[in-house]
Formats: sequence, C-alpha cells, structure tokens
Amino acid sequence: MKVFVLGTGGWGIALAMLLHQNGHEVTSWTYLQEECDLLLRERAHEKLLPGVHIPEGIDITTDMSGAAQADLIVMAVPSFAVASTAEQLAAIVPAGTVIVNVGKGLDSGHGYCRFSQTIDRAMGGRNPVVALTGPTHAEEVARNVPTAIVAASASRAAAELTQSAFMNDHSFRVYTSADIVGCELGGAFKNIIALGAGISDGLGLGDNSKAAFMTRGLTEIARLGVTLGAKQKTFAGLSGVGDLIVTCCSMHSRNRRAGILIGKGATAQQAMREVGATVEGYYATEAGYHLAKQQGVSMPITEAMYEVLYHDLPAQEAIRMLLGRPRRGEHEEVWVR
Repeated sequence: MKVFVLGTGGWGIALAMLLHQNGHEVTSWTYLQEECDLLLRERAHEKLLPGVHIPEGIDITTDMSGAAQADLIVMAVPSFAVASTAEQLAAIVPAGTVIVNVGKGLDSGHGYCRFSQTIDRAMGGRNPVVALTGPTHAEEVARNVPTAIVAASASRAAAELTQSAFMNDHSFRVYTSADIVGCELGGAFKNIIALGAGISDGLGLGDNSKAAFMTRGLTEIARLGVTLGAKQKTFAGLSGVGDLIVTCCSMHSRNRRAGILIGKGATAQQAMREVGATVEGYYATEAGYHLAKQQGVSMPITEAMYEVLYHDLPAQEAIRMLLGRPRRGEHEEVWVR
C-alpha cells in the first residue's frame, strides 16, 4: 500500500520504519522545513531515536498533497495539532480513505472529545477512523522489540485493514477492537496515572505506593470510560492495563520522567521544560478533571493530580488527601457513577 504518515516525531518515524519494513511505500510528512532537511540529510532522529537509521526508501516531505494518493493515512502529530492537521487533510483526501490516529489524548478545543471524533468531524464523516493504541514505546518499536497493540474502530473493515498494514510475524502484533471509545480513553488517561507514578518515584515512596496508585487510577479511568460508553473489559486489555504498566514503569515514558522531577521538587512547567518534549499527561489531567465534573463521576486521583499540576498543591499533601478519604469497599460502585 501507499501509506502517508503525518508527523516525524519518534512515534511517527518508528511507525514509518515499521510500515516500510512491511513492504509498503511510505512517505513521512512534517510541517517544519528545517526538520525535513535535517532528517533527509542525517537519516536519523538522534534526539528521540538515538542510534536508529531511517531507511532511504522512506520519503520525507513538507508537501501534504501526496496524501491524496495514499491508500492509508497515519496521523502521528502532537495532540495540539490533531484538529488543524485533520482540517488540512479534509481538503485533500478522498472519501473512504482510512485514517489511523496514533496520538493519545483529548481535544480540549472541542469540549474534550476523543481524537477520532475530532478527525471524523473535520473529514465530514466521509472517512473511517481507526485508533491504533497500546503499550508501545517508539524507542523499542524502532528497534523491532516484540510489541502488541490494538486497532480500534467502529468500522471492522478499517480496523482489519490497519491490522494487515502494521502487523508482521517477527515483532509487531496487532489486535482489533470495536470499542474505540474505551481504547482511546485508556490511552489518553493512563498518562495522568503515569505522571503520578513518577511523582511517587520522585518522592522516594515504595513499590506498594506505586502499585496502589496504578490500580486505583485504572479503576477511576474505567469508571469514567464506562459512563462515556466504553466496555468494561477494554480497560483490562492492551489499551488499558497494558498501556498503564508500560507508561508507569519505564524511563522511556516522558510522563513518568516529568513526574519524577515534580516529586523531587520541580514545578510542572519546569519538569516539562527539562523533559524537552510533549508531556501529554499534563493536558490529559485537565481534560479528565473537567470531563469527570461534567459527567458527575468520582475521580479522586485525577482531582488530586489536577491540584498538584495546576494549583501547585504539594504532592505530599495530595497523598494525605487521598489516604484520608472515607472508607469504602474495593469494588463498591466500581463500574457505575
């Protein structure tokens, strides 16, 4: 297939390399001419994928018009650019072309909706949208470390086309799911918990603390997800607990690294500057906080994270707030409001 990949960050490049390896004709697009020139000259993205060579067969361009001829379009742009990029695509891409979004987050400019909704709105409902999400670090995918991921869509044909394009028998396994709501929400909100897990590490707390934070964090993500139409079982899968584990426990995770810095005394802004790349959990926390309020869903960990990140509440005080909540049963109203 001809595949057009929008975005030349670490994830976009790693997926372009995977697709090229799978035998597809791949073009990578960036809106920055300087970055395009650098990648063409160096054939590497040393900042995000050190030591990884970008194959000569992958074309790199700033011209989006090639998307019109693509059999499959992959959107790997930062969360803040999803809406504007989709609007540009709408003037170029024919109806019916499948669009795969690999970004994780919510569109704060359109009422904290899911990215598939943002893309569908921009495309006028003419193009099937797939969310490709799960426990995946670009640094490992680029080096062919065995990985599993899920392609979720309301369109079975679109999900299966995506599965066929990305899957191979040596390093990359793709499952399909009809629950795009749950898969997108799991991918977006696990970043909140990863930031908090990093804070726990930065404070020097133990494994017990981190395990409790991750487990109860997943519970409240699922609670909100089910309220918004997701399936309970999705949060026990790759896009739920799988993505949560990899993001909370790896130093590849920008969210965890930023959290560690906050736990050691940095402000959220200082931590994000030091990490030097988009920390999606910061924005996901705001989205999760407001969505929970809108839906009347209890999300105490998300609320505590919001106070730490946006109102400079000391992390130790947030921990005391969480530990001092009223007694309750573990599974009491887990899956309802």
